[in-house]
Parts: sequence; structure tokens; C-alpha cells
Amino acid sequence: MAVRILIADDHEIVRQGIRRVLAAKPEWEICGEAANGQEAVRMAQELTPDIIIMDVTMPVMTGFEAADEISRLPIGSRVLFFTMHDTSSLAGSVRRSGAQGYVVKTRASRDLIQALERLLNGGTFFDSSLYAH
Repeated sequence: MAVRILIADDHEIVRQGIRRVLAAKPEWEICGEAANGQEAVRMAQELTPDIIIMDVTMPVMTGFEAADEISRLPIGSRVLFFTMHDTSSLAGSVRRSGAQGYVVKTRASRDLIQALERLLNGGTFFDSSLYAH
């Protein structure tokens, strides 16, 4: 059974880049794309994806607000933030939103698939340096 992924980012070029990275896993399918937080909430309700890859900074509704709403829906979707923000307070903000982790965009080629696999296995992914060997 395919893993269903919703991508929520206001930049089409970023959504295209995520699709390219995820193409390495043919058993994963992109079930939808949202350009703002409000669309992400609506599409999460309609599509019930396994994972939602979401930007923090989006128009209409932020990723944090959207993740908070999604975490209260009875759909079981797990949220992974995909962000350019890399601050010391990010992990706390992500946790408070109900999301299960984040990947910094500058480390996407190294971290995105690993982070998604952790979430799919019931884990979290908050900082790639925590998983370094």
C-alpha cells in the first residue's frame, strides 16, 4: 500500500523539489499540494494523507496554525515541517504545534527521506545532528 503525502508550501519551486527528492521512493505518492495553511487543513481533511510536509511561513494561515488544527482532526496524519528557519526555539515551536518533526531546507537532500521514514515508523525527527554517528 502506497504512503500518501501532502505537500504544503507557498512556493511551487519548493514543491517541485520535494517531489524530485521523493521520487527515490516509488512506493510513496504525492496525494495533493497546498499553497497555504488553510488549504493544507482542508486537503488534510479531504485526503487523509499519512504524512504532511509543511512549510512554517505561508500566507492565510501559518504552518504552525495549520499543524495545530490538523493535530486535532481524527485523521492520524503526521506533520513534518520543512523550513528555512533554523533557530534554537524551532523544536519547541514544532512540538507545541502538534507536529512530529522538522527538516531544514538547506539539509533536505540529506535529511528529508530519513525524517519521513522515522515519522512513518512512529518516531520523530527534530535535528539531524541528533542522529549523526
